[in-house]
Amino acid sequence: MSVEMWTAVSSGVVGVASAAAAAWSGRAARRTRRDHRRDDFTVVTDRMEKEILRQASRLDELEVAAEVQEQRLEGAGVAITYLIDRVRGLTTWIRSSGLEPPAAAPIPERAREFIHHDV
Repeated sequence: MSVEMWTAVSSGVVGVASAAAAAWSGRAARRTRRDHRRDDFTVVTDRMEKEILRQASRLDELEVAAEVQEQRLEGAGVAITYLIDRVRGLTTWIRSSGLEPPAAAPIPERAREFIHHDV
């Protein structure tokens, strides 16, 4: 073989080798579909975890607010019961004195569902 032949063969071998190396390094640098899916799963689970924590926090706030409202409603119910009993007591006392109490104003429609007694 002549020098020109060796030069041509060696440059061909170098060209093939460099093409193979470029292909291999490109493949090594590229991420696989599986890697992308794993990253997407991680992103989605992180977002879901944040949303679950946000919802749990909101639920705790709503439970506290509901407890406060229940306590207020219970107190209002006790106050209404006390006032009804007080008015009945005063009405009874006025009638026992021989007088007639003033006529009561009509009970508002919204209050009728809470007051089950005629005053």
